[in-house]
Amino acid sequence: MFVKDVVVKNQVGLHARPATFFIQKANEFKSSIWVEKEERRVNGKSLLGVLSLGIIGGTAIRIIADGSDEDLAVNSLVALVESEFSDETR
Repeated sequence: MFVKDVVVKNQVGLHARPATFFIQKANEFKSSIWVEKEERRVNGKSLLGVLSLGIIGGTAIRIIADGSDEDLAVNSLVALVESEFSDETR
């Protein structure tokens, strides 16, 4: 299991379009992926799950992966969030 914390910096947070980019990136990996906000954990490959967290700009989240490509998955997703979902990291 590989875990990293990251702060969502973009103003709209992880809603609609950014959440879709996050899910698409998460689905590129074989590992199971979860997103945690406070005490709540959801499937990082589920759009409804991620949206249900209500992540807004400035929120700290934890990205967790477990599987053969766990560190690559987490590092890629953290880079996507830190880039504020720019085209280069998608």
